[in-house]
Amino acid sequence: MNRPSLNDLTAFMAVATHRSFRRAADELGMAPSTLSHTMRGLEDRLGVRLLNRTTRSVSPTEAGFQLFSRLRVTFTSLGEALDAVSAYRGNVAGTVRINAPRVAAAVVVRDILPHMAVRFPDVAVDLVVEGRLVDIVSKGFDAGIRLIESIPKDMVTVPLARPIGFVCVASPAYLDRAGEPLTPYDLQHHRCIGHRMPSGKLYRWEFQRAGQELRIDPSGPLVLDDEGLMTDAAAQGLGIAYVASWAAETALAEGQLRTVLSTWTHEPELAAVYYPGHRAVPPALRAFLDVVRDVKPSK
Repeated sequence: MNRPSLNDLTAFMAVATHRSFRRAADELGMAPSTLSHTMRGLEDRLGVRLLNRTTRSVSPTEAGFQLFSRLRVTFTSLGEALDAVSAYRGNVAGTVRINAPRVAAAVVVRDILPHMAVRFPDVAVDLVVEGRLVDIVSKGFDAGIRLIESIPKDMVTVPLARPIGFVCVASPAYLDRAGEPLTPYDLQHHRCIGHRMPSGKLYRWEFQRAGQELRIDPSGPLVLDDEGLMTDAAAQGLGIAYVASWAAETALAEGQLRTVLSTWTHEPELAAVYYPGHRAVPPALRAFLDVVRDVKPSK
C-alpha cells in the first residue's frame, strides 16, 4: 500500500473535524477543490472510502471515523513531541487566543493568568469574551472554554480546577422590605433581576435539592446581560439576582449582599479548555494548558 503523507492525513483530520470542505480548506489555506482532490487521492491510496459526500454536507464513513479517532491521539502525541523539542530553543513565547463566555473568562483572569505571568512571562493571552458558541478553528482561536456538556465531542478537553456555580443574592435592605424567599416558588412574589443570554432569550433560574430539580422563569422590572451589573443592581436593592458565584464574592464578603435559597443551590458545573486534536498544539497554547492542569482547586 502506498502510504499517505502527513499532509494528506492533516487534511483528512481537518475535513473530519469541520464536516465541511470549505471550512477545512480555509484552515489549511487551500482551495476547496484542491482539498477534495487530495481526499480522493487519499481514499484511492488506502483503498477505502473515508468520507460520505452530499451536495450540502460531508461526514466520515465508519472507516473514516475509525481513522479519525486513532489519528486524533497520534496528532496529540506528535504535538507533545514537537513541543518537547521546542523547549530547547529557550523561553516559550507567542500569543494564545482563547474564546470564552464571561463567566469562564472571569475564572481565567482570577485563577490562571496570575500563574501565567510568573511561569510564562513572554506568552500573551488574547482572551475574547463571547457568550455564543463559535467554531474556534474557523474564527482563528487556539482554544475555547465552555461548560463540558456543551463542548463538541471531537475536541480535546482540559478541565478547569474551579467549577462554575451560581447563587441567588439580594441586599439586606431589600430582604428587610420584601422578606426572604423560602423556596424557589416564592420568587413569583419578588422582584427578580432577569438575565438575558446572547441568544436573546431570558435565562431560566435553576435549582436543586434532594434530587428535585426546578427551573423558574423570574419576573421583575429589570433585565440585564452582564453579571457585574446584575450584582450591582442587587446590591442597590433593586431585587433578587441569580449570578455566578465569583461575581457576588466581594459584595457578599462586604455585607452588601446576602445569599438566599442556599439550600436549593444547583450543583456547580465543570468547565474546560478545549482545542482541536487534529493539529500540533502551538507552544503558547501548550504553556496555557500546563498552567490550567497545575492550578489546584480553591478551598
